[in-house]
Parts: sequence; structure tokens; C-alpha cells
Amino acid sequence: MIQPGDRVAIVSPSGGLPEIFPGPYELGLRRLREDFGLEPVEYPTTRKLGTAPADRAADLHAAWSDPSIRAVIASIGGEDQLTVLKHLDPDVFRANPKPFFGYSDNTNLLNFLHTHGLPAFHGGSVMVQFGRGGAMHPDTERSLRAALFTGGDFELTPAKEWTDHDHDWNIPANLETEPPLFPGTGWTWTGSQPVRGKLWGGCVEILDWQLSANRWMLPTESYGGVFFGETSEELPTADQVYRILRNLGERGLLERFDAILWGRPKSTSLFQELTPEQSVAYVTGQYLAVDRALAEYNPTAVVVKGLDIGHTDPQQILPYGGQVHLDPATERITVTY
Repeated sequence: MIQPGDRVAIVSPSGGLPEIFPGPYELGLRRLREDFGLEPVEYPTTRKLGTAPADRAADLHAAWSDPSIRAVIASIGGEDQLTVLKHLDPDVFRANPKPFFGYSDNTNLLNFLHTHGLPAFHGGSVMVQFGRGGAMHPDTERSLRAALFTGGDFELTPAKEWTDHDHDWNIPANLETEPPLFPGTGWTWTGSQPVRGKLWGGCVEILDWQLSANRWMLPTESYGGVFFGETSEELPTADQVYRILRNLGERGLLERFDAILWGRPKSTSLFQELTPEQSVAYVTGQYLAVDRALAEYNPTAVVVKGLDIGHTDPQQILPYGGQVHLDPATERITVTY
């Protein structure tokens, strides 16, 4: 496991947003140093927008090649990490394995690493989770500390308070205050059989892109694990979510999983603000779309909806390819970091 004092690489395999939003980025770096006791190490493209995919791949190669680097953390996501994959040399990553933390567009790299048997974690970016205004959410911090330092079994829990409202990073004062939170809504369970298996999935919009670009990396044999899905701040419609899942079903992919975990949907953003009533309707519509697709392609799966595992706050970390245990009788979910 990682120890306080270790060096960790900070990379931008997707978007170099630290260039235009230095506030949350510097706040995240400071928390890594002062609160987590880690030494962040930046690479040439970390703070640069619009860098070539080959250059971002070179930073990843450099981070994995340096034996003093004990983990790699994404600054944030983006929308074109798919173009980086063809520049990656698997041998570089296999020669010096180390855990990677990221989500959203980083689903691409998570899937790449998983394909080659390498450790990775869905969640934990410098600018969003570490750089959260005011303070880290305690659920997020607890999960990240366990994934980074402790390892072993970790019980996911429904958030008592949560939000999907973003603080505008163009307003410096927002870095000093925590976002307002809503009361927790709990999880919704379907099915009664306990399930143990490996976790696989991510941001479903990115999984859809991978399939379109023939970068699909799920093993072809029966997986027998647990699929987890969540959606981004681009707020895909219920119809779009259903069609993504339908396409996976038509490929015979959904039926491979014994259980499905679905993240709490982000239902408003700075780019598309919804009223509270519209947000409730959006979340309800997405859950119905998931139910519809699973009824058609995997009706016997155990399903849990509403987890804090994606683009909402707090965010709990999932071990990509790691073990998870679902116990419907007690409504408990335990992952192994």
C-alpha cells in the first residue's frame, strides 16, 4: 500500500483543465500534501490544454516508468482520452504496476489497465474530490484514505447528505465554502440472492464510445461479476441511457453480470441547470430506463440503484476489477481495496 511521504504522479490524460482553473487544482494539491502526507509530482501536460494524445501518453509512460512514483492520480476527466489509448505500450505499465485513480473519461484508462491485470480505482480526482470547496466530503475522504493507505474490506454506505450542484470555479470565494447538501435518499434494491464477483464498468457514455471505436476491453468469456454504471454532467437523456444499455444487451454483454450497481445520476450542471422538479423527473426517468433495459436483457440480476460512485458528491471509490460482495438481506455492499 501507499505510505505517507510517498510520491504520487498527477496527470491529465484527458483535459488539462488546471491551466484555466488553477484554484481547485492547487487546493487539491495542497490537501494531498498537508492532509494526506503525499508528494504530488506533475508532468509536462498536466497543466496544459489541447496537448497531443501522444504527449499525454508519454506522461503516463514516464509516471509508470519511475519506480519512486507509488500511485497515479488524474487531475480531472475530459472527452478525448479514447485517442490516447493507441499510444500506450502495455509493457511499460506491466513492468512497474501502481494504482491509478480517476473516473469519467478516465474510464478509458481504467479499462486499459484492468485488461492488463493492473490495479486501478474508479474515483478520486485532484480538482473535484481533493479540491472540493471548503473541505472534502467526509464520506469521500474516508473512502479515499482506505483505498490509498489501508486496503482490505470497505463497506459502502448510503450518503446521509449529498449534492449534484457544482460550485463555479470562476468564483474564487467558492473554494472557501462547502456546497449546500440535500438529505440522503438511500439505495433501491431489486433481487434477493447474495452476489460476489469482480467489479467492471464506469461512466456509461465512455463505455459506449469505447464500443464504437472498437476499444472494448471486457473479456469475451462469461464474466460472472458485477457491472457498475453512472452518467456524467452532460446529462444524457433517459432514452440515450436506455439505448446504450440496449446496445450492450444486443452484444450479449449485459447478461454476463450477476449484479448491477447504478450510481446516483447527476441531474443538473453549470451547463444545463434544471429546477428541483426537473431534477427529480430526470433521475426517475434514468432509473426507469435502467430497469427497462435490464428487464429485457438481464431480468435475474440483483440491482442496486442510487450509489454515490460517480459524478455526484460524495463519491465513494470502487476497485476496478476488484472484489465486491452484495448482501440483499442486510442491504450491505462491501468492496475490497
